[in-house]
Amino acid sequence: MNSISKISFFNLFLYFSRVKGTLYVLFLHYKTINTRRNMFKKRYLSTLLFTTVLVSANAQQDKLITHFIYDKMSLNPGETGIDEGICGTSVYRNQWDKVSGAPNSVLLNVEANINRFFPGGLGISMYHDAIGFVRQNNVMLNYAYPVYTDYGTLGVGIGLGMINIGMQPTWVPPTNALDKSLPVGFGKTGLDLNFGLYWKGSSNYYAGISSTHLSATRLTEKFTVGNNIAGISTYQSSRHYYAMGGYTTDPIGPGRIDANVLVRSDLVKLSSDINVRYLMSTNQLSYYGGLTFRTSDAIAVMLGGSMNNWTVGYSYDYTIGKLSSISQGTHEILVKYCYYLPEIKKVPSKHPRWL
Repeated sequence: MNSISKISFFNLFLYFSRVKGTLYVLFLHYKTINTRRNMFKKRYLSTLLFTTVLVSANAQQDKLITHFIYDKMSLNPGETGIDEGICGTSVYRNQWDKVSGAPNSVLLNVEANINRFFPGGLGISMYHDAIGFVRQNNVMLNYAYPVYTDYGTLGVGIGLGMINIGMQPTWVPPTNALDKSLPVGFGKTGLDLNFGLYWKGSSNYYAGISSTHLSATRLTEKFTVGNNIAGISTYQSSRHYYAMGGYTTDPIGPGRIDANVLVRSDLVKLSSDINVRYLMSTNQLSYYGGLTFRTSDAIAVMLGGSMNNWTVGYSYDYTIGKLSSISQGTHEILVKYCYYLPEIKKVPSKHPRWL
């Protein structure tokens, strides 16, 4: 009896072991299937997200420049050449330092007052911006016609140029297999148009309103997989609207206070910069220090100086927005040079008719 019981218990143990093993195998099989489903869902959602972003891209905001007081022409062509001289301004901006894919921008403006030869001001603005795998290039030729009054000068300006958008994406799919339906590149050029009114008062103040990308150019390009069209990549430039103004006080202590404000909107989002600087000067050197507040984005410190027609400036933006925990701030460098044509000498005529 004891032997029979031992054999029965042994057989029963083997039976339950086999059942347990079968259930474990079924559990592993279910887990594998479920994991594959989740991976497929993640891959599908990621592909859908990236494709949606690329296939329908819309410009949300123009460039952000802390030294916007030296970059009025690209925002408002009415300011072109309203001051004397031939001036070139270059700005480099490294936004949100240490954030992967953050904007890096380079700006070059050249403008001249040509009233000596032809009424008005003439200028060219070139701008390059890199955000992630997107590259944007703008070239704009600006002209402003001045209207002189006893209270100041009104500049009526127009900018005509081109906008170029290029993309060279590097996709990182959830698996090693790259989805062939994802676009591999995009590059198109279209018309760009700006307009602005700029008022320079006779008592140390200015004001202006303007709009960029008035043409609202839509750039499209088809991408294929094999010989079949897989989709159409589009980029829609959005109209942007600006209002700016500033005032420089009479001397307060050894210098003056210079206050400026810039409001920008694409009718979806609105932001503004409020800038206050203290200007001081000696016989050969002028220098400034100040602060800028940009709504929902940053607080900036500005320092700079001018000597022998050269101006050099630097600003550091401390991020206060949603990226404040990972951004190391924003660095911006400004270099400007102006050349002033010598005055035309008046030579008295010795001809008898002009005596």
